[in-house]
Amino acid sequence: MKLSIREVEHVALLARLALSEEEKERFRAQLSSILDYADRINQLDTTAVEPTYHVLPLQNVSRPDQRGTTLTQEEVLQNAPDRDGSYFKVPRIL
Repeated sequence: MKLSIREVEHVALLARLALSEEEKERFRAQLSSILDYADRINQLDTTAVEPTYHVLPLQNVSRPDQRGTTLTQEEVLQNAPDRDGSYFKVPRIL
């Protein structure tokens, strides 16, 4: 699919690009090549290909929630190197 200079100018306007005449011609050739390749892909028979959102078969590996024992706030704060009341005290980062 060969694009016209006018179509390239329209795309450049939408993208808010100011193109020189040389750039318009270069982008016309590049965009035409991209559209030709996309057309080749559209011609492929994909009726036997299952729709997918990822090429690798991914599975969620999270475990089921289980209720267990937890530490009290005081037990947790015993391990703090520095604390301010019931809070961890950390160095200021600017």
